[in-house]
Amino acid sequence: MAPPPNTYSESWWGGKEERGTPVVVKMDNPYSLVEIDGPGMAAPSEKARGKNAKQLTWVLLLRAHRAVGCVAWLAAGFWAVLGAVNRRVRRSRDADAEPDAEASGRGRAMLRFLRGFLLLSLAMLAFETVAHLKGWHFPRSAAGLPEKYLRRLPEHLQHLPEHLRRHLPEHLRMPEKEEIEGWLHRAYVAWLAFRIDYIAWAIQKLSGFCIALFMVQSVDRLVLCLGCFWIKLRGIKPVADTSISNDDIEATAGDGGGYFPMVYETSISHVCQIDWPRERMLVQVLDDSDDETCQMLIKAEVTKWSQRGVNIIYRHRLNRTGYKAGNLKSAMSCDYVRDYEFVAIFDADFQPNPDFLKLTVPHFKGNPELGLVQARWSFVNKDENLLTRLQNINLCFHFEVEQQVNGVYLSFFGFNGTAGVWRIKALEDSGGWMERTTVEDMDIAVRAHLNGWKFIFLNDVKVLCELPESYQAYRKQQHRWHSGPMQLFRLCLPAVFKSKISTWKKANLVMLFFLLRKLILPFYSFTLFCVILPLTMFVPEAELPIWVICYVPVIMSVLNILPAPKSFPFVIPYLLFENTMSVTKFNAMVSGLFQLGSSYEWVVTKKAGRTSSESDILALAEAADADARPPPAKLHRGVSEGGLKEWAKLHKEQEDATAAAAAPGTPVKKSKAAKAPNRIFKKELALAFLLLTAATRSLLSAQGLHFYFLLFQGVTFLAVGLDLIGEQVS
Repeated sequence: MAPPPNTYSESWWGGKEERGTPVVVKMDNPYSLVEIDGPGMAAPSEKARGKNAKQLTWVLLLRAHRAVGCVAWLAAGFWAVLGAVNRRVRRSRDADAEPDAEASGRGRAMLRFLRGFLLLSLAMLAFETVAHLKGWHFPRSAAGLPEKYLRRLPEHLQHLPEHLRRHLPEHLRMPEKEEIEGWLHRAYVAWLAFRIDYIAWAIQKLSGFCIALFMVQSVDRLVLCLGCFWIKLRGIKPVADTSISNDDIEATAGDGGGYFPMVYETSISHVCQIDWPRERMLVQVLDDSDDETCQMLIKAEVTKWSQRGVNIIYRHRLNRTGYKAGNLKSAMSCDYVRDYEFVAIFDADFQPNPDFLKLTVPHFKGNPELGLVQARWSFVNKDENLLTRLQNINLCFHFEVEQQVNGVYLSFFGFNGTAGVWRIKALEDSGGWMERTTVEDMDIAVRAHLNGWKFIFLNDVKVLCELPESYQAYRKQQHRWHSGPMQLFRLCLPAVFKSKISTWKKANLVMLFFLLRKLILPFYSFTLFCVILPLTMFVPEAELPIWVICYVPVIMSVLNILPAPKSFPFVIPYLLFENTMSVTKFNAMVSGLFQLGSSYEWVVTKKAGRTSSESDILALAEAADADARPPPAKLHRGVSEGGLKEWAKLHKEQEDATAAAAAPGTPVKKSKAAKAPNRIFKKELALAFLLLTAATRSLLSAQGLHFYFLLFQGVTFLAVGLDLIGEQVS
């Protein structure tokens, strides 16, 4: 075998030189072919040196060209973002005006506070940046200054107070005397002393209080999850004393035997198809709308089901006094309701299965203390967009963990306002529907609990409904859901202490049901992650531990996602979005607790109509012309064919009117409904810039994980503030 070629040669000083193969690299125009020597090539000649210098020049020019291109790309991207924000602001100004929390004095006050907080943070960032460039680095201090470092302290800093010197970090680069003989450094030292004496102390006390609340709420969440796990492990579930079969229905259809109590309900199509003796069920449709088209459709629907033998009544109020509570109160006061024993309540977008009453009403038999049977919600559009996925995580935990555990171990939980069956005697004994808050469902549940009535939650009985798909609608819904409980807490607190229930139940109602789960959660979430954490970037002496920022929130988010395991990939977006929603929840909590602004405003949550889209209605209208026979008793779409012909006729008249208004000879194009303009949410945007400012400040002291949390949380606030999450629903 021949020896390998010698790749080494003797150099002029006698050493070995490594030789290699030249590599030819083809570069884009205007650059030509460049020959780059491989490793170990011989020492270049004078001509080669000149050639290499030319190559180096071209390489430097190429890198400069790429750098300029990168800067131009970043500048163009930044300019495009500014343009998008500007367009979004203009579209938001053109959006239809609706009642909003920010229109009130409370909303403006909070917005002013956030703006001032942001401006102060920007000023502090500029000040800290100048100090950083001067070399006055003040990163976080883990402990006091060691004695050996105190001995090395420069003479010009001996005048600093002892408590200030103790907080100076060990790796602080002390400036020389010439550097500090200026007003800027004197101002910085004065600011440092004031920061340690007053601001850091206040932040540490507040953060300690919030961390304590955080841990208490985490323990409560963990106990609920353990209770849910025990229920699943032991198979604990409410069992009715009797079951109703098809033979029972046939045997009792005429004589009223068996357990078929009188039930009346509030909804239309799906309720009319519930499998229950017709003579023992009354359907009452409650309409507060002021839309004549909507009223026409509802009346046609009621007429259709009435002709099919359903005992159905349509009630329309001329005023909306008391909103939903006023409507229910008015309906319950009718004389014909006195003959009925139970009432099942459904909102307009809920679709109960035909066996709903068979699965719920039998639980009342042999249980005279039972006042409410609540079913679980299930969502037809939970996978529609990111917003609905995140809502599904929250509501799955609420029903499967909170409602189920409280129902099994305490026989009490908050009524969800729909998909539940009430014993009318329990409603009357508790004072009936009241209009004093925007959460009439929770109000009647608390009063019934104080009067000794028990509740049952059926996790296996699910009723289809719809989630809001726009952030604006979800935001208003959450404002009402968090403002109303605080109103109710103020009103019912004296009644709780005067009631005859046990001390344990009183403590649970006040400490857990109201304070911990309705007040403390939004308070510490907003204060800890949206106020204190950004402040600690500018006040390094007040440090938040990593486990508070990262580990415990992630663990709690994982526990929240357990009831919806398919949503596990969204654990991080869920954590960031919940912190983002804390500003709305905290705002609503304060307004409800102190009766500020729009705390008594009741806004109907806008839905996209996934249960009855326009194409579904038109398709069903065509089918209604071909077959007018009664539909079988099974689950149908949310709008039945009772008013479909009228709706289709109205739809055609609108198209004809559009065609007539067009210029002669101009073809009329059928276009989709105009998409509602995006809005901007100022409080979320202010907090976005505040968090991004704090993230920038954290770079000066290399905070690591704090920077990433602030960055991603700030980007989340920015996306929500620009209404980039969810769909626009008009």
